Amino acid sequence: MHGLKLDEARIEGVRARPLSVPLLEPFVISSGSVEATRAVEVEAHVSWRGQRAIGLGEAACLPPVTGEDQDDVLRALSGPLADRQFLGPVARAGLETAALDAMARIAGVPLRALLGEAATCTLETDVTVAIAEPSKMADLARTWAARGFRALKVKVGKDLDTDVLALEAIGRAAPGARLRVDANAAYSAGGAIALARACERLRLDVECWEQPCAAGDLDGMARVTAELRTPVVADESVKTLEDLDAVVVRRAADGVNLKLGKAGGPLACLALGRAAREAGLLVMMGGMVETRLGMTAAAHVACALGGVDFVDLDTALLLADDPYVGGYVADGARYALPPDAPGLDVRRRP
Repeated sequence: MHGLKLDEARIEGVRARPLSVPLLEPFVISSGSVEATRAVEVEAHVSWRGQRAIGLGEAACLPPVTGEDQDDVLRALSGPLADRQFLGPVARAGLETAALDAMARIAGVPLRALLGEAATCTLETDVTVAIAEPSKMADLARTWAARGFRALKVKVGKDLDTDVLALEAIGRAAPGARLRVDANAAYSAGGAIALARACERLRLDVECWEQPCAAGDLDGMARVTAELRTPVVADESVKTLEDLDAVVVRRAADGVNLKLGKAGGPLACLALGRAAREAGLLVMMGGMVETRLGMTAAAHVACALGGVDFVDLDTALLLADDPYVGGYVADGARYALPPDAPGLDVRRRP
């Protein structure tokens, strides 16, 4: 249903509540750290096609990246319905996800079918190793590899020498793992290339380099992309279709990371993903430290695209508690979405 429009439905009420779940380990990236999710659960009461349903969505904030924080989203979603056309991307993503969940429940189909793809879908995700001491990062890598994770997303960007030590230690600890190295915009072009060359000398299996340079440094991104054989994936540089066009014109990346909170919801993510594919770019589906609720919504978008090149939907695995049930069945790194369950099929844990 590529022509699906959210304004076909009537949102009759919205409830928003904080969704703060502690992480097992601090989630440290180059630009900051979090110790618990800073999200908002959005409950939308929707009327569509003469029926009513309630849907759930997650508005996930990662303050070092999103700009919006939990309090901002709670304030925005507590305002009058008429004001909600002016929501920021994170708040809009939570509300849109909840409304689409309700619409899919009314239609009696999985969300991915409402968005355009009805097939059964299984995804294999990576898992993130956040910035820590190299020995700690190696221990985490070893543990995840033993649990069957074949791809590790490794956060870097604090210090070049320490990053090299950490990647070398991870390579020894999990020698069969593919590495997806994410600097979260921390490096200059020269620094990113130096890190890549060090990994080549160590013969590490690096599958992609994610956002090596600052979001607005498309010249730097283009230089890294031109220098490296391994694909460069733009994350912070691409939030809108206009951003994507700029990256394509400047040849600033080989791929793009889609995120619900960054783009403003599933429909914008789908548009970005389809445009990226048309431009010949690789596609990653990622998140902003979400629970099972947000990860399920992102998984449905990935499946609606017919699958993606890189799946980075792991953050529910990093939490100390899971406040939801349903959505997907996890078997190590593999997520299977139920073939016929309507909407997201996510429920609050009793």
